[in-house]
Amino acid sequence: MTTFDKREQAFEAELVHDAELKFKAVARRDKWFGLWAAERLGKTGADAEAYASALVRADIVGTGGDEVFTKVRADFDAAGVAQTDPQLRRKLNDLFAEAIAAVKAG
Repeated sequence: MTTFDKREQAFEAELVHDAELKFKAVARRDKWFGLWAAERLGKTGADAEAYASALVRADIVGTGGDEVFTKVRADFDAAGVAQTDPQLRRKLNDLFAEAIAAVKAG
């Protein structure tokens, strides 16, 4: 195996690792966002956990778009929860940063 082949293998392994970390961080962010949203919707206990799990599933099986944001936005609108789109996006971004740190920490 040449040095080039070894470098290519290492690069590919790094890409796979980065994709795995991102997947874990996004799933964690979605769960935390779901729990946060569930609290504002008045859900507690098993109902809150089920709501958060549904958001994680929606993002995994979705088209890679804004499934989580769209679902929470619709649920907040239906329940009369006052949160602007920028506030929701900021919460998603903040939780994503926390999730990345948590995943990297192990």
